[in-house]
Amino acid sequence: MALLDWIVIGVFCCALIGIVLWVVSQKNDNSADYFLGGKDATWIAIGASIFASNIGSEHLIGLAGAGASSGMAMAHWEIQGWMILILGWVFVPFYTRSMVYTMPEFLERRYNTQSRTILSVISLISYVLTKVAVTVYAGGLVFQQVFGIKELWGIDFFWIAAIGLVLITALYTIFGGMKSVLYTSVLQTPILLLGSLIILVLGMKALGSWDQMLQLCDVKPSYEGSTGTMIHLMRSNSDPQYPWLGALIGSAVIGFWYWCTDQYIVQRVLSGKNETEARRGTIFGAYLKLLPVFLFLIPGMIAFALHQKYAVDGGFLPLLADGTPNADAAFPTLVAKILPAGVKGLVVCGILAALMSSLASLFNSSAMLFTIDFWKRLKPQTSEKSLVRIGQTATVVIVILGILWIPIMRSVGNVLYNYLQDVQSVLAPGIAAAFLLGICWKRASAKGGMWGLLSGIIIGLTRLGAKVYYSNATDAPDSWFKAIFYDFNWLFFCGVMLVVCCLVVIVVSLITDAPEKEKIQGLVFGTSTPDQIAATRASWNKWDVIHTIIILSITVAFYIYFW
Repeated sequence: MALLDWIVIGVFCCALIGIVLWVVSQKNDNSADYFLGGKDATWIAIGASIFASNIGSEHLIGLAGAGASSGMAMAHWEIQGWMILILGWVFVPFYTRSMVYTMPEFLERRYNTQSRTILSVISLISYVLTKVAVTVYAGGLVFQQVFGIKELWGIDFFWIAAIGLVLITALYTIFGGMKSVLYTSVLQTPILLLGSLIILVLGMKALGSWDQMLQLCDVKPSYEGSTGTMIHLMRSNSDPQYPWLGALIGSAVIGFWYWCTDQYIVQRVLSGKNETEARRGTIFGAYLKLLPVFLFLIPGMIAFALHQKYAVDGGFLPLLADGTPNADAAFPTLVAKILPAGVKGLVVCGILAALMSSLASLFNSSAMLFTIDFWKRLKPQTSEKSLVRIGQTATVVIVILGILWIPIMRSVGNVLYNYLQDVQSVLAPGIAAAFLLGICWKRASAKGGMWGLLSGIIIGLTRLGAKVYYSNATDAPDSWFKAIFYDFNWLFFCGVMLVVCCLVVIVVSLITDAPEKEKIQGLVFGTSTPDQIAATRASWNKWDVIHTIIILSITVAFYIYFW
């Protein structure tokens, strides 16, 4: 890192501090101000926050690493602007009418209190054990490699970088609330985009050309039993990791849960000043979501191609103990080896922006879930100012728990991304089934939705438990249990699990009492009043439709090109 790099980083930090101080000077008098930014966010802030919240460690390390090891396979999860459009066009009207703060609160309106509690517990535990800890772990790892510092003051630099990242982000999230998340995202998003674009351009320049990348990556992926080549999205259905049908189904199920029902993302939309701004925020976010494939996955493929090109000279990527290239080091290695002074500082700012915005969103969403879904329900008389203080305290606790979980994440090491995908693939189906049928089917009952969620938890935990057991048991005999819960491809399992959870909701609903008409008014298709329908129709115009068609067309063109 040259002096110019440090100057660039310093300017970025000063700009960030300026925004945070301005946000803190704005009053957060009540929980709506603190958790939803006063519900007056514009489409630019919403879209930028959706994108910046999404881009985190799984992209800087995981997605670039996936590009370097398996090529285009993970693009199914990243070319998902169309799924954000479903959030804007289908779900925003229902969420806006319900006037809820959290997704568990919406399930309580639609189903019952038990459903709310179940989703709140699932969300909080998954945030602390996966998203918070993984983002912090990856941040420490990235900065250790980018700065090239092993120890500082006799302390492992990994811990200095990781804990420093947490403390800085936690401070502005605790004092600024949702407004600090939204407005820092407006600064962080363009820097992240510019920094990643520079990596793409200079990486391609170092390699030679796009055609050369396609030629060098036109080889089988590194995982055992792979079919097809790294430059193709669609692999044979016999592929052990990414069969094309399983990838389409699994990515859609996980994407639906993440983009349309997860508090982490939907909270950005709930902060919109009205339905129009919320929907246009999702359209803007959908445009931005078309970019990660090019900004992170393709640079990973470029790193792999450079490693192939310079194989006789020792390669480009660092090697693991077994002599294979370290795919997870793809993005940091590109930053360290191909960027000139000044530019490297800008890209480091982009990495900082990605990690901080993800962490800030996680902290705020987790604190909101605890405060609104647990504390306020137990003590409904709590004043608004007290709720804000409780939210700030909850953020501190979540930060501490995330830090304490890092050593376990660090021991997971190179299977970090697979660990995340496994958890998400079994977390998503039960929640997706409850929301999907809750909004599409008037007959879905309170007990039907609740048992749909519970069945998802039971099946998901069984799958994760089986994975842990059979991964470590070398002499485990074959059985129907092992075939279903361990050997069965994870993407097909995710799709089958959704079907099973939907069947549970349907069967239990049909044998229990139907919900009262007044309870589900405006929360399900076919129950909206004429005034609600008119308000939704007035919230969009032809330009919203045109932009939606453009996004869908780009998605189709991408699939055709990389088929």
